[in-house]
Amino acid sequence: MSKKPHTINHYKRRELLVAGSAAALTASISPLALAQVAEEKFRRVPIQYIAALGDPQSSSGNNAEQWGIWELDPGPRGVRLDNYPRLRDNGGVAPDEWQFDNNDWWLEENGLIMEAPEFPMPAGRYLVTGDREVQAILTVHGKAADGSQQWELSDNASIYDVTHLRCRSGRYTPTSNGYCSPASAKKSDFPVRPGAPMPEVGGCNKQDYSVLIIMAVSENNA
Repeated sequence: MSKKPHTINHYKRRELLVAGSAAALTASISPLALAQVAEEKFRRVPIQYIAALGDPQSSSGNNAEQWGIWELDPGPRGVRLDNYPRLRDNGGVAPDEWQFDNNDWWLEENGLIMEAPEFPMPAGRYLVTGDREVQAILTVHGKAADGSQQWELSDNASIYDVTHLRCRSGRYTPTSNGYCSPASAKKSDFPVRPGAPMPEVGGCNKQDYSVLIIMAVSENNA
């Protein structure tokens, strides 16, 4: 998700996704979803991202409380692995003033340390895409009594269908006996190819998250 030279054209495409014409917004939405967008009045927002957990082939689930959202693109706000010592020595405060947590930290596909998304995913309806062929409406329900949140994608779209494959996102936490640090990450493992899992880091448990792009949100969202 970072603005490295080899991803400049990729970023221009993503900018057009949210700044282009209404036709670009609805080009590949099914007639049913298009009708829902028109009736419900979705509004465009500056590009946002969802960190989603689940079977890539699933179209619904009950774990949206484990999903997060980046309202700002975390890539350009990230810190390069080479600069981790400076981040550490600055008390974990990044230049863009987000706080690094050495017990729970994130990497993106170009080897940038990212700020964590906000958890949980707010309830609402979102027009999402993977910047490929499919766009769908994601519905995230409010919390149930047990704390879980149901979610579903319209038109039988799967998480994979609306995953932005170029954006990779890994969450790293210490193993029971491990020293889990970005200093242990291998710079040679980056960039990660589209769709591939994020690299393992010694002493860390790793969780891969799918990254979905939010194009618009329902005006009925809280």
